[in-house]
Amino acid sequence: MVWIPGGEFSMGSDAAGEALCDVPGVTMDAQPIHRVSVSGFWMDATEVTNEEFGAFVKATGYVTVAERELDPADFPGAPPELLVPGSTVFTPPDRPVGLGNPLQWWRYAPGADWRHPDGAGSDLRGKDQHPVVHVAFEDAQAYVAWAGKRLPTEAEWEFAARGGLTGKFFAWGDELTPGGTHHANIHQGSFPQSDSGADGFAGIAAVAQFEPNGYGLYDIAGNVWEWVGDWYRPDYYATLAVSGGIAADPAGPSESFDPAEPGALKRVQRGGSFLCTDQYCSRYMVGTRGKGEISTGSNHVGFRAVTTPADRTITTRIP
Repeated sequence: MVWIPGGEFSMGSDAAGEALCDVPGVTMDAQPIHRVSVSGFWMDATEVTNEEFGAFVKATGYVTVAERELDPADFPGAPPELLVPGSTVFTPPDRPVGLGNPLQWWRYAPGADWRHPDGAGSDLRGKDQHPVVHVAFEDAQAYVAWAGKRLPTEAEWEFAARGGLTGKFFAWGDELTPGGTHHANIHQGSFPQSDSGADGFAGIAAVAQFEPNGYGLYDIAGNVWEWVGDWYRPDYYATLAVSGGIAADPAGPSESFDPAEPGALKRVQRGGSFLCTDQYCSRYMVGTRGKGEISTGSNHVGFRAVTTPADRTITTRIP
């Protein structure tokens, strides 16, 4: 873990309205920019790896959400062949497609879980240092509790991700590839059918393959999305802004609400993944936000953990 000194910063992104992926209800959720302060904390230098998560499972016998049997009552109308343990896997189409329907490149893969990241028949050989994926929110919570840590708040995550820089689009500055140098594992080529791997990786990569940010954190942009502890609401930043002053150690709203899916419980995800691209979703930008339904994992979502010197409990909540 590395020490994040804490401090005050401007949270959010002015670029949200024009640079985020074109999904209704998402593009403006990183506005308005507002002032926040966070106390110092320790943060994992990398995303939690398969090796680390495997040690947790070996010690506890934990079974992830993707590995559990499904109750047909929870999925009325679902085809019986899909009512088996599994998870969501990115599967690129074999030809160019329109970007209006993500189901063209996502599929529910029976047998996909953290041990089988690409579906039944795949395994973790040579992937000990890859970030663990197919973890639902409760899986991440279970790991951090076992490790004596917790998930970061969204404010902590963004403060840490900025690495001491102020007002920059990316964790390393204002240009995506300064001097032609890649700083994150994201998607190049034509999305979704072809990742050229111009950054050195076509698909997921082992952790710490690029230079760390100013605080010593690796892969704070790209590779895999990271769960944070906050409930998701697109209007939360506006709530903080109108309250005036500086929000001290904010821990998110008291409940989830996504107008695009009002009945779904969602937590915030940060950082983007190896699938992010300016053709569809540029949320590798440091001030931007993602979201995920809490019981759903995929092969591009992981997490990292934090802890504080006094093991303080985050209780500040704004409805």
